[in-house]
Amino acid sequence: MHASHDIAAAIGFDDFLKVDIRVGTIVEAEPYPEARKPAIKLVIDFGGTIGRKKSSAQITRHYRPEDLRGRQVLAVVNFPPRQIGKFMSEVLTLGVPDADGEVVLIGPGHAVPEGGRLF
Repeated sequence: MHASHDIAAAIGFDDFLKVDIRVGTIVEAEPYPEARKPAIKLVIDFGGTIGRKKSSAQITRHYRPEDLRGRQVLAVVNFPPRQIGKFMSEVLTLGVPDADGEVVLIGPGHAVPEGGRLF
């Protein structure tokens, strides 16, 4: 994905509420060399009723698996699962592009309870 300077079409607040973005803590991270583009397989703990979910993230430029454990990130938890090669990604881990278009993860500035919803 690359940075887009175009603003998306306007949506209503109810549309925003349909996207369930939650905070979770990365509890497992390992390289995913079989992916078409370099990626890291993540297991993220959202606590409560959501529990642990898997995600494949193209974040190898700025992150090493061993440095990700314990990091809190934001993810969309209500998209349908998506097959990424042989791996089933259950949530979309969120990030923004740096100046070169490489993913920088999004997370809270302070430790917060797992499962908290973005508002």
